[in-house]
Amino acid sequence: MYKYLLWDIDGTVLDFLAAEACAMRALFQKYNLGEISEDKIKLYSDINLKYWQMLERNELTKAEILVGRFREFFEIIGADVSLAENFNRDYQVALGDYVVFIENAKEILLSQKGKYTLAAVTNGTKIAQEKKLRLSGLDKIFDGIFISDCVGAEKPSKAYFDYVFEKIGVTDKKEVLLIGDSLTSDMKGGAMAGIDTCWFNPAHKPNTSGVSVTYEIDRLGKLEDILSLRG
Repeated sequence: MYKYLLWDIDGTVLDFLAAEACAMRALFQKYNLGEISEDKIKLYSDINLKYWQMLERNELTKAEILVGRFREFFEIIGADVSLAENFNRDYQVALGDYVVFIENAKEILLSQKGKYTLAAVTNGTKIAQEKKLRLSGLDKIFDGIFISDCVGAEKPSKAYFDYVFEKIGVTDKKEVLLIGDSLTSDMKGGAMAGIDTCWFNPAHKPNTSGVSVTYEIDRLGKLEDILSLRG
C-alpha cells in the first residue's frame, strides 16, 4: 500500500509550457524585443529542455544553465546576448505569475490530502516555484515541498531523494510512488532511489531512454486506478 505520493510540479501538476509562453511574451514586451512568435517560443523551449538535461547529467551548474539557455537563444534569434543575465532574473519572477493546472490536478491532490503524505518534488528555481506554489494554493495542499535550490541537490540524484525520504519519514520505499512527466529527471530519479514510478505521458511519447517505469498513464485521473489496486 502506498503511503507517500511524490508529485513533480511542472508538466505534471501545472502546465509549464503555458506559463513559459506567457512569461516569454511578457518579457519580450518589457525588453522591447517585439512580438515573440510561436516558433521562437518553441525554439526557446527546446533549448531550455536541453540545458536542464545537461544539469541533470551534472555537465553544468544551475547558474550556468539558467543564463546559458538565454545566451544561446538570443544569439540564434539575433538579439542582444548581454541581456541574458537580467532577462533570466526577471524570467524567474514572471514564470511564477502564470498558474495553469493540468487536467483535474488540483482536485486530485485535494482528494488525496489526508489519505497520503503528499510531497512536491521539483527542480525549478526557488523564486519561481515558491511563487507559483503560493499563487496556486498548492503550498496549502502539500505536506512537504522540496525545491532543488533549497535541498542542495537536483533530481535525478540519489542525494535529492534521500533528503526527501528523511524529511517525510520514509522507512519502507515500497510505500512510495513518484508521479512525474520527465523520464530523465523523475523516472530515472525514482528508479535510482529504489521507488515505484508513474510516468505521466499525455502525448504518448515513446520511451527510448532506457529508463524503466512502474506505471504509465496519459491522464492523471487514471492514477486512482493504480492507487486502488495497491489498496
